[in-house]
Amino acid sequence: MKIHYHPLSGHAHRVVLFASLLGVPHELVKVDLAAGAHKSPAFLALNPFGQIPVLEDGEIVLADSNAILVYLAKKAGRSDWLPEDALGAARVQRWLSVAAGELAYGPAAARLVTVFNASFNADEVIARAHVLLGRLEQHLADREWLAADHPTIADVAIYSYIAQAPEGNVYISGYPAVNALLRRIEALPGFVPFTQSRAGLRA
Repeated sequence: MKIHYHPLSGHAHRVVLFASLLGVPHELVKVDLAAGAHKSPAFLALNPFGQIPVLEDGEIVLADSNAILVYLAKKAGRSDWLPEDALGAARVQRWLSVAAGELAYGPAAARLVTVFNASFNADEVIARAHVLLGRLEQHLADREWLAADHPTIADVAIYSYIAQAPEGNVYISGYPAVNALLRRIEALPGFVPFTQSRAGLRA
């Protein structure tokens, strides 16, 4: 199994993290984004969208980080990480949608400004990040995990960009329940940290 990734990509990190939490043997293949390797014909043959991560599992080639999380959980038969019952699966899907929406356009976008010089309006995306953090804080007020009474891929999908939100100049110290969730994820066997850059509040 190969994971095409970049160490500063939160989308890639969530896949690397989950593979490690599952104990799935895998090879990391670094994609040189600065050199435009993600736009090369060879990479576009794997993912026409030119985005990382991409998972290669034998003849199977799969893009999109959340889709890969679902694939890995299903392949491993781990219904603890991705419940089989209708309500449990729906609760996880809700947070995968947040990861692809509010998270991507808030904390992730704020980090893109400082780490990759993206052209987003910094004030706007930072404000979105705090709206999301406030909602997460409220949701976690009476629970330890996002979608169940144990960790699921919902928590994995949210982790990377929240943990490194300070790199996008998003303060997270005022959200104790969110920080407690991050620490619980970091305490899981097999946890691998997200590479830190020197951008934003990390500088």
